[in-house]
Amino acid sequence: MPKEKSYKWKLGLFAVAALVVAVAAIYYVGKQKNKFGSVLHISSQFSSVSGLKVGSNVRLGGIDVGTVNGIELVTDTTVQVEMIIQRRVQKFIRKDAKASISSDGLMGDKVIVIAAGTPTTSTVIDGDSLGSFKPIETDAIMASLKTSADNAAIITGNLAEISSRISSGKGALGKLLHDTTLSSNISTTMKNLKTSTQKLDQNMEAAQHNFLLRGFFKKKEKEKKKQEEEAAKKQQEEQDQKKAKQ
Repeated sequence: MPKEKSYKWKLGLFAVAALVVAVAAIYYVGKQKNKFGSVLHISSQFSSVSGLKVGSNVRLGGIDVGTVNGIELVTDTTVQVEMIIQRRVQKFIRKDAKASISSDGLMGDKVIVIAAGTPTTSTVIDGDSLGSFKPIETDAIMASLKTSADNAAIITGNLAEISSRISSGKGALGKLLHDTTLSSNISTTMKNLKTSTQKLDQNMEAAQHNFLLRGFFKKKEKEKKKQEEEAAKKQQEEQDQKKAKQ
């Protein structure tokens, strides 16, 4: 008989402990899902909520402040998302706040992100509906990345072809690099041009000492000197005017 009582007592203790753990687990999960405590119900409408589901987190400033409580199709182009928000953050959410759908990481679960709004606007109340930003679809991002990758592949192919043509001596640049005769002709042409320039300078110097052209060059020198004097005079007048104003 005493053994039977001991067995019943242990069984009862185990049942009580299991009940306490179950209640604690329910409370913990409910608290995480904002089922307990003071909460605020707000909503927002989107054109698409791909990947979002009931129970997804709602974030404000990078902190989880609520959960998605319901998703309902209003029209063929509008989806309404009901959110449960912790009452303690109500003062930070303004009526002009906007909600957007984002990802928890690059390929993570979808979450609702709330932009708080302007401080001069009044805070939201229970039942308010927030404006929303158009969600960026993952498919669109992947399509954009694929387009960029395709363009990069085309550019790389073109560069490889150009490099191959240059290496094989095709095109003007390839011929310049591989044809030694062409390079030699260009070098000779540059030397001749330099020599011609030097001879031209010598001829101009000789012309300045020529009796018949001496008057022409003196006239040019006088005109140049006169221009320089006028410029210096004008600069001096401007400096005098600035000093007079001071």
